[in-house]
Amino acid sequence: MTAMSLAHAQRPVPSRSMALAVVGGLACALAIGKALPVTMDTISGALAPLCATAAESSPLDKVEPIGSYALPNVPGKRVTIVRVFYGPGGFSRPHRHAGSVTAYITKGEIRSQLGGGPVETFGVGQSFFEPPGSTHLVSANASATEPAELIAVFVADEGAQLTTLLE
Repeated sequence: MTAMSLAHAQRPVPSRSMALAVVGGLACALAIGKALPVTMDTISGALAPLCATAAESSPLDKVEPIGSYALPNVPGKRVTIVRVFYGPGGFSRPHRHAGSVTAYITKGEIRSQLGGGPVETFGVGQSFFEPPGSTHLVSANASATEPAELIAVFVADEGAQLTTLLE
């Protein structure tokens, strides 16, 4: 084996379908973003409850708005994308979201539990889906020593409060 083929053999290669999905999603988001820009104030206002949820667990936990776009082919709906950072041991209080949420883990490991389901742990490159109205009982960094982060994509009604804390 040559040095070049050995180096290639040791590096994990993402699946072709995953790579196409990521490229396609980014292209769509870019196209929609250019066609229907929205101010960061609008995004921040819609995300305020989500940001408050993360901030209550640790000063290292935060939510960073990435973008928010009206869906021209689905009147009254909006897609909102955020990056959620969890410090070591960080978590969010139990909550539910308006609309659907898909989360993609970009760093570390995230523990999650929906409704009465099992607590699951997701690592880098894995994702999970939250149907509309689901109760998200556990959303936490699985590590007490390393940070974790995820990208969350919300699809919800225009103007909806994206996150509601549970008592």
